[in-house]
Amino acid sequence: MSIDSFEASRKRSDEIRADLSVHPENYTMLTGDRPTGRLHLGHYFGTIRERVALQDMGIATRIIIADYQVITDRDTTEHIADNVRNMVVDYLACGIDPDKTIVFTHSAVPALNQLMLPFLSLVTEAELQRNPTVKSEMEASGHALTGLLLTYPVHQACDILFCKGNIVPVGKDQLPHIEQTRMIARRFNERYAQVFPEPEGVLNDAVEIPGLDGRKMSKSYGNAVALSATDEETAKLIKKSKTDADRMITYDKESRPGVSALLTTAALCTGRTEQEIADEIGESGAGALKKYVAESVNGFLAPIRERRRELEGDMAYIEDVLHEGNRRANEIANATLDEVREAMGMVY
Repeated sequence: MSIDSFEASRKRSDEIRADLSVHPENYTMLTGDRPTGRLHLGHYFGTIRERVALQDMGIATRIIIADYQVITDRDTTEHIADNVRNMVVDYLACGIDPDKTIVFTHSAVPALNQLMLPFLSLVTEAELQRNPTVKSEMEASGHALTGLLLTYPVHQACDILFCKGNIVPVGKDQLPHIEQTRMIARRFNERYAQVFPEPEGVLNDAVEIPGLDGRKMSKSYGNAVALSATDEETAKLIKKSKTDADRMITYDKESRPGVSALLTTAALCTGRTEQEIADEIGESGAGALKKYVAESVNGFLAPIRERRRELEGDMAYIEDVLHEGNRRANEIANATLDEVREAMGMVY
């Protein structure tokens, strides 16, 4: 993506952000996650916190648990049902309100997936091959390029457009997906009839949450603090994190990634700055820093984990939330598919 096009996206994003609290009724937001494991601190600060804020602002919020997308780069669905249910538990524990937000799964909404067929006719193979996110995800997975991974951006367009989503919270690296969705909406509207909005990416300002080793926080790196972890598991994981031989604690992302990652984690959980925390710990060393980080994380997550335990004790309620979310998503998807068939002259 060129600097100019990114700046244009940033400008549009800033304008929408300014309007969200003024006219929340004008927006429908679609966002989601793949159920590949437990949600962690990176998910919370990266996306979930903002979803809750937008939901509470009165914006129509839809969260997709993208179970079909698990098989873009994995050969098994062995733990998928457990992951889906635990994802719902995590969402609710963090403040997602099922009365305000529709939480649903890909596989339970046939009409959403049926949009893939007309949408695939609107993109060329070259356009699919050019998507930088598809390339990076293929390289990261080590898998051959499957048809599902190649068409991942089109499936994402179905997710966004089935509910007439017009805003999607994204990081800079996801903007190409939004551009592809906008292109699909535009081509459908031009070829058949005006059915879909052209959604905008709302750039989030969340810092990249470092894992406990200084790399990006990720389940696959084993450097993430799960929202569902116990205090003891959290402290143990933080204690094992890599630092360096320098006893004096300073914040320097480039030359001290491990120490700096711990400082950023503590800063996010306490509302303080990395520099303040580093100055306070000073020459007390990595042991004191890790103790402070563990206490900060566990203190921050305490109310979420308490709510989690309550929800885990009532899995029948979690099933109800999922079933109701799937029911509502199906209503929306069926209505949109009817519009699509009408526009294409396929009503018999």
